[in-house]
Amino acid sequence: MNAPWWRNAVCYQIYVRSFADSDGDGIGDVRGITSRLDYLAGLHVDALWLTPFYRSPQADHGYDVSDYRDVDPLFGTLEDFDTMLAGAHERDLKVIVDLVPNHTSSDHRWFVEALAAEPGSRARDRYVFADGRGPDGAEPPNNWQSVFGGPAWTQVPDGQWYLHLFDASQPDLNWDDAEVGDEFESVLRFWLDRGVDGFRVDVAHGLFKAPGLPDVEGLGPAGETMDATFSEWDRPYWDQPGVHDVYRRWRQVLDSYDGDRMMIGEAWVGTPEAMARYVRPDEMHQVFNFQWLSTPFSAPELRRVIDDTYAAVAPVGASPTWVLSNHDVVRTVTHYGGGEIGLRRAKAALLTMFALPGSAYVYQGEELGLPQVEVAPEDRQDPTWLRGGGVGRDGCRIPVPWDGDTSPFGFSSGEPWLPMPGWFADLTVEHQSHDPFSTLAFVRYALARRRGLVDDLSDKLVMLERGDDVVAFRRDGADGGPALVCVVNCGDTDHAVADLGDPIVLSTALAEDTGALLPDAAAWFLA
Repeated sequence: MNAPWWRNAVCYQIYVRSFADSDGDGIGDVRGITSRLDYLAGLHVDALWLTPFYRSPQADHGYDVSDYRDVDPLFGTLEDFDTMLAGAHERDLKVIVDLVPNHTSSDHRWFVEALAAEPGSRARDRYVFADGRGPDGAEPPNNWQSVFGGPAWTQVPDGQWYLHLFDASQPDLNWDDAEVGDEFESVLRFWLDRGVDGFRVDVAHGLFKAPGLPDVEGLGPAGETMDATFSEWDRPYWDQPGVHDVYRRWRQVLDSYDGDRMMIGEAWVGTPEAMARYVRPDEMHQVFNFQWLSTPFSAPELRRVIDDTYAAVAPVGASPTWVLSNHDVVRTVTHYGGGEIGLRRAKAALLTMFALPGSAYVYQGEELGLPQVEVAPEDRQDPTWLRGGGVGRDGCRIPVPWDGDTSPFGFSSGEPWLPMPGWFADLTVEHQSHDPFSTLAFVRYALARRRGLVDDLSDKLVMLERGDDVVAFRRDGADGGPALVCVVNCGDTDHAVADLGDPIVLSTALAEDTGALLPDAAAWFLA
């Protein structure tokens, strides 16, 4: 029996605001995606993941949804979406859409009704409302802090408080309320009926809150750490048992449709074992492996993540999902040191990820080797920055440079919503398409070779011993065919690879005099 399409797919993440703008307002849109489908097909990816494009006041750039069944006019119309979806399917590209179930926008009709209703009313039951502490209820119900900085509670005029683990404009839903579950099943069916192939579930480890809304132990009233042993993951609003019942219900919905419809979870949890609980046979199909994303370019660390991942997913029969970057984290080139060394390591990490069994997720611009961009304070738009919760995520969300020598580099005919630096001229799709040694040429070639190999390779991984600073593994060929060997040199000296034969893909050139694998480089061999 053939494996479902998602099991070994390469999925390309589109941050809709920053991918391609068709109408000149400086913000990417659905028609812009349609105009670039040939580029995506030529990149040899298998699927597209679209960040939220639903109706939204855009306080968190679409992750604050006011209507889950419509396209925001900023991004187009439902007809535009249908056209894009049909065009993707014509090119054998699957489409995954983002689903945001932890919270809605404060503009959602449910929350508008809740604010107009009285404490204890049916309308308020859909959200997490609570009385405050202190004699007059003037203090928040507990010490929970927003991910974006500051208290996670906002008081309304009648004295009650509502929970928002993110921005104040993103009130948390109450998943203990049956109507919430029914509504999201209906939303799933709406998009499945339109033909989408899957869902990326935002904050999949959220949704349920511990009964009684207890304080976070180890934190002070303003979120300050009071206990040196405090764990970031040990919070009474993350990874509660009830989330798994939700995903079992959704799995039944997905299984009732043809075409191997799927869901992948954004689940930030503390251990591989916790991650594996989300991909049990009757729950999600995949969950992002964020340990891979956050690991330094170190052979022992990369080996540890690979070993831990397989130890976790094997007992539940799941396949791993690898990701190096997304719209919430520092870009890989910068994470690995920046400059030429960061680019070499990013290319080596991509090649390693593409060789591993399971699926791989590529964030737009990774194929161009884009680094993090320093955004001036006056240009920042991320609520994380605006609420004082960190440096912000704008630097990894700069629009994609397509062509030309000056901003907006073919992204738009207008001023882009975030400034694009002049040095993007050397990194555009057009510029790199004319350079056979560019990052784009490398990624296109690697993915083309992967597509030709993956169906004939075993999912079993055999780690090879080639020294402390080298990660090496083999995937045997199915039915006695050739095996794929991947070697990545994380050290600072050349690594001899003559015993493996001629490489079929390289992240950078071999040493000219010896043919050895250079530091910060990876290669594939057929054995």
